Amino acid sequence: MNLAKTDLERIRSVIGQQIEAFRAGDAIAAFVHADPGIQRQFGTAENFAAMVEAAYPSVYRPRSVVFEELHTIEGLPAQQVMLMDQAGELIRATYLMQQQQDGEWKIAGCYLTPMGYDEE
Repeated sequence: MNLAKTDLERIRSVIGQQIEAFRAGDAIAAFVHADPGIQRQFGTAENFAAMVEAAYPSVYRPRSVVFEELHTIEGLPAQQVMLMDQAGELIRATYLMQQQQDGEWKIAGCYLTPMGYDEE
């Protein structure tokens, strides 16, 4: 997938804004960056934030965030982000991104992969 540099910058900005909203405890600002399907699934910003806090603590309150490469998964841009959780463990988050009809990028899903010490 060939994305314009501006699209790559926008994708990273959306992910970064959502992470910062979680760090600040701003569920509404975080929810705005989820795609419409995720918004329908959770119904409210509070439900969404509660799920992320419980199931994705490294996304909800990372110690550090480093953007890696952008890949394509099933036709969607997939931005990889290395996160360090509060315990100092490294986790790779793969954010699936979806461009909306108005041109805005939204997060369509996030998958976590723990990074063991035997990773290369």
